[in-house]
Amino acid sequence: MKKLLLASAVALFGLANAQISKGTVYVSGQVGYSQEENNNNDSKVESFRIVPTVGYFVAPNLAIGTGVGYVNDKVTVSTTNTVGSAVVTSENKSTQSAFVVAPFVRKYWTLGDKLYIFGQLEVPMEFGKLKEESTSTANVGGNITTTSTSDEANYTSVGVNIKPGLDYFLNKNWTIEATIGEFGYNTSKLDVDGAKSINNYKFGLNLSSVTIGVKYVFGK
Repeated sequence: MKKLLLASAVALFGLANAQISKGTVYVSGQVGYSQEENNNNDSKVESFRIVPTVGYFVAPNLAIGTGVGYVNDKVTVSTTNTVGSAVVTSENKSTQSAFVVAPFVRKYWTLGDKLYIFGQLEVPMEFGKLKEESTSTANVGGNITTTSTSDEANYTSVGVNIKPGLDYFLNKNWTIEATIGEFGYNTSKLDVDGAKSINNYKFGLNLSSVTIGVKYVFGK
């Protein structure tokens, strides 16, 4: 019995002290495209992002790194109305594109030989442009008149986020990680006269916002 307890204690101690070595490098990131069409209000939402990430362990179980990439979101809304004898068709487009930089610090805690829990502190920044386009076509008895407007402005967005998550090593090079929820703050502002900042707060663990990804580790 004593031998069994001793063996269990040794095994538990060994698992609890499994660490990701200093000097380990990993790559991961986000690549994705999505499109949603709503026929109830004739709208379409498109989103594209590519943000590769590199991390480096400056100490056992402690990594620093950054994500650098590009994001683009577009919302298109079409409407058709009858005004007197005119049939007016309008299309409004809102496009937001940005260069993204997201430095971070990530701390791991060992749960097992291959399983870790981590907390990540990141400072995401976006430097981009917001473009609003509107096209209106009026058809009056076969006579068609088209008018268009276009406005654009630069914007800057800065945030501070904390993300908890789990990381499981499939082998020495590949891992699956999941983040659950997000705690943080983000502020953005258009670069135009009179513009006011838009502040966004996120607090809480949310199973509906779980993200799952893979990463490649160069040594462990």
